[in-house]
Amino acid sequence: MYYIYHIPGKKIGVTRNLKNRVEVMQGYAPDEYQVLYQTTNVDDVSNKEIELQKVLGYKVDGRLYKEVINSKPELMKLNITEQTTTFPCPKNKVKGRLMDMLGHKWETVFGEVELTKELVTWIDKNCVTSMYDKERCFVYNKAMYEAFNLEDSLFDNPNPSIYDLIRDWAEERGIYANGDEKTQYVKLMEEAGELAQALLKQDAEETRDAIGDMVVVLTNLAHLCGMSIENCVATAYAEIAERRGKMVNGTFVKEQL
Repeated sequence: MYYIYHIPGKKIGVTRNLKNRVEVMQGYAPDEYQVLYQTTNVDDVSNKEIELQKVLGYKVDGRLYKEVINSKPELMKLNITEQTTTFPCPKNKVKGRLMDMLGHKWETVFGEVELTKELVTWIDKNCVTSMYDKERCFVYNKAMYEAFNLEDSLFDNPNPSIYDLIRDWAEERGIYANGDEKTQYVKLMEEAGELAQALLKQDAEETRDAIGDMVVVLTNLAHLCGMSIENCVATAYAEIAERRGKMVNGTFVKEQL
């Protein structure tokens, strides 16, 4: 079945998978778009899309939908160095371009990478715009490889870490299946408030409990963002390891280069 969908004020498009194309790839909720037309005839849907784009005043596609799907998408030419993998497109376009390349593999110094939906989500959240060219973005190979090797190892690790146990606990209670980044962020702010109260009361037991609760929430937040808490901490440490500075009024102020 082919569907013509309408995102009010944005666009009219065609897809065979509304959830993947409109919700996952473009980030719209079910109540933020409409299905205007559906058919099993690709010729019919291709002509109808152009007609509706004209009638409703949207940009008209240069090619019919049937022509687009019959042409194999051109793979992006990745620039892979020891440190990074660079994508020749701006950050806000990388997810859509990579979804057309699912299954593509490339080699880094840390091992082979295969492009899956989960990896596309991770890249979309973690890629950085190049300081030399705003039309390019990149990810760090080590962070990418470790994030996904870690996730794979959770199922067969004979000596799970405390973070593994937290993730297992969250998985069993449906936090990953039914929660999202926003709910975990709200939870983190709640726990931060409890920590502030404990510090003001100078209550060591409540302080310990609040700090622990924040680490649990951060572990789950990282997981829901397609990352691992271990990799987040390792990345942060790598940035501060060689940092120089001094204490000013009880706060470490980094040295300006």
